Amino acid sequence: MFVDHVKIYVRAGDGGDGKVSFRREKYVAAGGPDGGDGGRGGNIVLKIHEGTNTLLSFRYKRKFVAENGGGGEAAKRHGANGTDVIINVPAGTIVRDAASGKIIKDMSNCEPYILCKGGRGGWGNRHFATPTRQIPKFAKGGTKGEEKEVILELKMLADVGLVGFPNVGKSSLISRISAAKPKIANYHFTTLSPSLGVVSTGEGQGFVCADIPGLIEGASDGLGLGHEFLRHVDRCRLLLHVVDVSGIEGRDPIEDIKAIDAELAKYSDNLGSRPQIIVANKHDMIDAGATDVEAFEKFVKESGRELVYISALNGENLDKLVQMTAEALKDLPPLTIYESEYTEEDAVIPTGERKTEVRRENDTFFVEGEWLYNLMGQVNTDDYESLSFFSRVLQKAGVIELLEEHGCTDGHTVNIYGFEFDFVK
Repeated sequence: MFVDHVKIYVRAGDGGDGKVSFRREKYVAAGGPDGGDGGRGGNIVLKIHEGTNTLLSFRYKRKFVAENGGGGEAAKRHGANGTDVIINVPAGTIVRDAASGKIIKDMSNCEPYILCKGGRGGWGNRHFATPTRQIPKFAKGGTKGEEKEVILELKMLADVGLVGFPNVGKSSLISRISAAKPKIANYHFTTLSPSLGVVSTGEGQGFVCADIPGLIEGASDGLGLGHEFLRHVDRCRLLLHVVDVSGIEGRDPIEDIKAIDAELAKYSDNLGSRPQIIVANKHDMIDAGATDVEAFEKFVKESGRELVYISALNGENLDKLVQMTAEALKDLPPLTIYESEYTEEDAVIPTGERKTEVRRENDTFFVEGEWLYNLMGQVNTDDYESLSFFSRVLQKAGVIELLEEHGCTDGHTVNIYGFEFDFVK
């Protein structure tokens, strides 16, 4: 079974709580506070796993939770950090936020990526000792780890994609020009999953080719298997449009090309305009069919595409096809790497239920909410950039609007878990 689109739940570990402790040692008077800090919660880390081209491992396991950080201990001992959870994904996996659909990360030729950060450990009471408060009997709790639902969507990393109707010889072709060994038989829908093969052009050079199955008329609307696999053509720099030119099955190669072109264009304008080479397969059997070769060649020429006749069965012109493909790739831009659409603000604002409470005491407005409490653990109130980020989050999360609804105006004081500022619209 081929799996290329799954939704998973991920949650990083919570930070450990700081410790309230006082030094107790024989012959040492007034030892003072010595509570240690809590440990960091474990991260959720995505890592590219070479050699896999499916998300099948997520079929039964779709929940990943990292370990919480350990609590601080006496004698200034730091709590243990939570163990990270490493999630292996195939190269080419697009990670999207399930709620908004925004791209978080394109896992293509990149280093391991921290998808959810573990919560920060809380400070032990030793941090709160001052000349006037020498016996602090409190510590800071750890912050919650990040959590979210994400969609993993696999878009294969291939320079070249083979497209065309079933049974036109795509699987036979990729098996002849590369080391890929797809299942081959003389019936429709033999191939139920994409096949990748590396095609060598000599002297250590080459390109990656993908056999994209399941394209039929209506594929862009979800018919057959085409809608699932069209996404794998999305990255391909060049399309080899394979067509049965023999006509022995009564098919018209011109109409087949038009139909596949229409499905590509309906899927996306970008895909519909992707450079193509028309690969006329089964040329060795053309005399047995009823194809109008002159009309076919005229149609291809008018479409502005190159044409090559081949026979995947006996190897006719396969070297020529590989050379034409390699030459075309030289003038094309590199593989598409998708930029992240996910902002820093998106990462800290919960996408589900977000409870925010505002209460007023005289001219001070107190704002509370679990998500805000966790946010305050990530904000450095002494840093201008951190405060600017904090301000953007409050605006985007609707906190400023909520304050106005409760009567907060310029000059009033806003208190968010001990951090106070003057409200200015």
